[in-house]
Amino acid sequence: MDLKLKGYSTIGTNNKEAAETFYDALLAQMNAKKFPANDRITMWLSEDGGSVILAIAIPYDGGTASHGNGTMKALSLGSHEEVDQMYAKAIELGATDDGEPGPRAGTFYGAYVYDLDGNKLCFFNFT
Repeated sequence: MDLKLKGYSTIGTNNKEAAETFYDALLAQMNAKKFPANDRITMWLSEDGGSVILAIAIPYDGGTASHGNGTMKALSLGSHEEVDQMYAKAIELGATDDGEPGPRAGTFYGAYVYDLDGNKLCFFNFT
């Protein structure tokens, strides 16, 4: 694999198996490819394999994973319909609503959820 990382986001999990199941199904909406890096971290790559969309990890220090107040991972999508679909899929998979899809500021259209570990996600599109 010839992966050239420009950057990536990692969120912590206390249940890697459940988090992988959640993100496998959710990120399939974006045709992401799963890349299990090792026993504590899994990444999902863009459809072309050129960048990491998201990584989950059991904390390196062995402590409990927790979400940061004000911390959020935002995933850019191609249309309002894709935002609606990702939001609906996340809720179907057990995510908690934090803002239904809709216009926010100017041409920003977004939706917000918390994953199974309480990490905040935003699905968005600019038109």
